Amino acid sequence: MFAIGIDSGTQGTKALIVDFKGKVRGRGFAPHRSIPNLIPGQSEQDPLVWVEATQKALTAALAESKVNPKRIVSLGVSGQQHGFVPLDKNGHPVRPAKLWNDTSTIDETEFIIEKLGGKKSYIRKLGISLAVGFTASKILWLKRHEPRNYERTTTVLLPHNYLNFWLTGKTAMEFGDASGTGLMDIRRRVWNEEALAAIDPALEAKLPPLVHPAEPVGRMKRPLAARYGMGTVLVSSGGGDNMMGAIGTGNVTPGVCTASLGTSGTIYSYFDEPFVDPEGEIAAFCDSTGGWLPLLCTMNVTNTTEYLKSMHGLSNQELDALASRAPAGAGGLVFLPFIDGERVPVLPFSSGVLFGLD
Repeated sequence: MFAIGIDSGTQGTKALIVDFKGKVRGRGFAPHRSIPNLIPGQSEQDPLVWVEATQKALTAALAESKVNPKRIVSLGVSGQQHGFVPLDKNGHPVRPAKLWNDTSTIDETEFIIEKLGGKKSYIRKLGISLAVGFTASKILWLKRHEPRNYERTTTVLLPHNYLNFWLTGKTAMEFGDASGTGLMDIRRRVWNEEALAAIDPALEAKLPPLVHPAEPVGRMKRPLAARYGMGTVLVSSGGGDNMMGAIGTGNVTPGVCTASLGTSGTIYSYFDEPFVDPEGEIAAFCDSTGGWLPLLCTMNVTNTTEYLKSMHGLSNQELDALASRAPAGAGGLVFLPFIDGERVPVLPFSSGVLFGLD
């Protein structure tokens, strides 16, 4: 028997076909397109781009694996955290999704925090500080800036929830990714009514049910499974990319620490009880096994290298070659890579800077 892993990140979607001994049988990848020509601070993608990329990556992985699709029995989705996917009554995206690295919602973030009595009070009530990139402020942004779109919104999902919905037709939100919305009490793992009311007293009706991450979402829709030659495929609840990264690196018991370098950079460790940072710099997330996953995030890692590559038309190999020829210390040149603003420290208006140019 075989399983499928889908990772829908910021820059693209990867697909793996693995056997039940953990051996990878096939791989696939397809890039994502972001919405162009947005104002500084905005970062958006059309959720249908994720669906298209998932289809392409899955097709490629199946072709490489040469396995019998009928023997594929399960599928799990990992997705970029904090994105806001508003759906209408027909399950269609109302507008492009605002992503985790969208920092255009600073005013909304500050408004919600003040409504709950300030930063210290927010942490006391929810166990987590509300960062600019979290989902809560994006929902309020839509209500304020695009009220007609907000009125059309009947369901609020995160990116990996949307792919689960496309796969199964069912909506749910597991504790791990839900903790990154900034709306969930991470200790009790329930929606915080005061935080919801700060945005809209009727917001809870738009949110899917919270489920334990061990609970599957459902089965892949039969017509979709048949398109790939599959039979009955169980779809797990999945989770945010960091939560899934923790599981993949064995970070599911105390004492293990994982560092992840992607578009953003994160470092996190499993706890079997809630971890709350009174200063709010360490995000007090839940994990996707039923525990907790305090995490520190910097927003700018491979987005900076991708930006440099695009400026100079470089491949990864060419960039590696240039970097290998640079002397240690780069002659005193220092690069502050805050090209998308920064979350830790809280500098959403910051920019990338080169120090030491002659």
